Amino acid sequence: MRKELVFMSLCALLCYTSCESKKEEKEEETKFLVTSPLKKDTVVTRQYVCQIHAISHIEMRALEKGYLQKIFVDEGQSVKEGQMMFQIMPLILQAEFQKAKAEADFVEIEYQNTLALSDKNVVSKNELALAKAKLDKAKAELELANVHLGFTQIKAPFNGIMDHFQVRLGSLVNEGDLLTTLSDNSKMWVYFNVPEAEYLDYKSHINKDSLLKVKLLMANNQLFKYLGVVETIEADFNNETGNIAFRATFPNSDALLRHGETGNVLVTAPLQNALIIPQKATFEILEKRYVFVVGKDNIVKQKEITIASEMPDLYVIKSGLTENDKIILEGIRKVKDGDKIEYDFEESAKVISHLKVYVE
Repeated sequence: MRKELVFMSLCALLCYTSCESKKEEKEEETKFLVTSPLKKDTVVTRQYVCQIHAISHIEMRALEKGYLQKIFVDEGQSVKEGQMMFQIMPLILQAEFQKAKAEADFVEIEYQNTLALSDKNVVSKNELALAKAKLDKAKAELELANVHLGFTQIKAPFNGIMDHFQVRLGSLVNEGDLLTTLSDNSKMWVYFNVPEAEYLDYKSHINKDSLLKVKLLMANNQLFKYLGVVETIEADFNNETGNIAFRATFPNSDALLRHGETGNVLVTAPLQNALIIPQKATFEILEKRYVFVVGKDNIVKQKEITIASEMPDLYVIKSGLTENDKIILEGIRKVKDGDKIEYDFEESAKVISHLKVYVE
């Protein structure tokens, strides 16, 4: 009987210890880390999808009909202004030029004879004027024949890079046929669209005499090493999208950028008295963003917030919070609206100063 009492006492002690251990464990599990939004001046970086264009990108087309006699360049080659690129067979135009030259020489001789006779008052001034008109006409026709002959030689109008050929050697080309394209990549024009509200932010924070400087994030997720300058903004907003087009100019001395590339323009803008919270303190429901706010008596309340801007690991809050609110930083998946919790509070400046966290 005594042994049985001892055994029952031990069981009761073990049961009590186990319950106390579970209770302590539960209390530990329900203790949350809480912080507040940080209010401070900061700089936010916004990204805009962009299209990259050469400052000059033109189509090289045939100006005369004929067979493509020579190609002096290759696809992808850099060419200099005035460099020969294509030669269209000029035989007929050469013959027409020689004919016009002979006609001009003949009329020149006639004019000189008429001028000599006019000096001796053998012919009238009207005959001299007629001879001069014939000479002028012959010279104009010679110049026209020379221009047409020059059209058979297609030269680079500026320094640039060639695209692929649209024709091959010996092809019969007609006037206006596309031969290739040529791009001047010494500078690049980068186009991107900016919403109206952000356009107003940029314009209000930039001095009238200064230009907005931007960065370019290339398709390989690397930053282009040169800064760009926004030199042009379109006159009108697009009524359908509410955006306005910006054009930034980037130097491209290394010829890294090519016409037709894409990327993202990065624009930094100052924010005064911005309200900042860690991204990990938020969660999403049906495309809306929420936080858990700790209120009176430590009761948790779910609250919708509006995001003004996004930074690495951080959100800038547009509405929904004040700097005095307390929000749950860690353990948001373990709590629900209306729960009463225990928590430890950590100052927002300390939380954000060493923030490199996984975004929940």
